[in-house]
Amino acid sequence: MADTAATREYRTGSDPRTLRDALGSFATGVTVVTCFDKVGDPFGLTANSFTSVSLDPPLLLVCVHKGAQCAEALTGADHFAVNVLQTGQQPASIRFSTRHDDRFGPNDWSPGELGAPVLTESMAVFECRSHAVHEGGDHHILVGEVIKASFDPSLDPLLFFRGKYRRLHFD
Repeated sequence: MADTAATREYRTGSDPRTLRDALGSFATGVTVVTCFDKVGDPFGLTANSFTSVSLDPPLLLVCVHKGAQCAEALTGADHFAVNVLQTGQQPASIRFSTRHDDRFGPNDWSPGELGAPVLTESMAVFECRSHAVHEGGDHHILVGEVIKASFDPSLDPLLFFRGKYRRLHFD
């Protein structure tokens, strides 16, 4: 058990930063979720709230902050892609997590089979048909039906843990 003097605790009504720090104790992969809006402009954002929901039917989910610049585009899109980033894509993760006017400019991408933007060097890409959007507090829970999934098993994932980018270390 951890030393109680070093253990931090969150309780309802406590500082939300403490809760955020506690949630950051769960290491996650890093994704960029992408789509085209109704007029054909590409949109995307960095997200680490991503998980598989079901294999039959093949569903996944990603959480999008309601205040995100591309929340309306993502929740209204018929198709979207989840690009799972590899270690060399940390600059893309940073760019898609900020309010750059052109997040796609320096990144190598092309439309996927369903039309959503796909980042070329991603470790894995899930091309999805929008299945459902649910409300989840200050986030939209975007559920997608996976139509196509591709991945490169030779690449290592970009990870995020306790507020920093990390890499796997194998013995």
